[in-house]
Amino acid sequence: MCNQHYNQDIEQLFTNNLAWVDKINRKTPEFFSNLSNQQTPEYLWIGCSDSRVPANELVKMDPGTIFVHRNIANLVNSSDMNVLSVIQYAVEVLKVKHIIINGHYGCGGVQAAMNESNPDLIDHWIRPIRKYYQRSKNELNKLSMTDRIDQLCEINVIEQVRNICHIPAIRKAWKSGQALAIHGFIYDIKDGRLHNLNITVDNIDEADKIVSRNNDI
Repeated sequence: MCNQHYNQDIEQLFTNNLAWVDKINRKTPEFFSNLSNQQTPEYLWIGCSDSRVPANELVKMDPGTIFVHRNIANLVNSSDMNVLSVIQYAVEVLKVKHIIINGHYGCGGVQAAMNESNPDLIDHWIRPIRKYYQRSKNELNKLSMTDRIDQLCEINVIEQVRNICHIPAIRKAWKSGQALAIHGFIYDIKDGRLHNLNITVDNIDEADKIVSRNNDI
């Protein structure tokens, strides 16, 4: 038998859902009937699982407009079948025009990459970020701890933009002439502002250039 407190917590979710449905129906009566027909998002959002970083709310977009994948520290890992499947579906089936890698300052996953005492699975997951940290350690260690973490958060986003350029579905789309751009954004939880890191790739030649620059580091 579940604790009554747990039941109340769960029931609150359903209460909130009904209130949300009622609000939407009053504002736009045909909203759900239109939404149920088909999803045609123009954006794939790859973000962090952090509960404080909700994709649609950040950019004030309705359900059905953004296809979303989230994981710890917004990683695009070539061994992660989940993110690879999401990307392939978004590009080849939904035909999204933009893929956004969205990190956030103060990311716990990024911070964990600077520590040695993490649970085993988490430590394995964030291993790529540890490599980014080691590569930039001399410069990062000149900064305060807060600035160090935030700078590494930006580096991580940029690296994920580079990583996604390797994915076959992305390269196939570019080779076929499909309109597709990859962007790197970062969110500041302290003030709610979304920032463009001004790294955008929209063709295979530019993708190869940034991958080459990365390999030279």
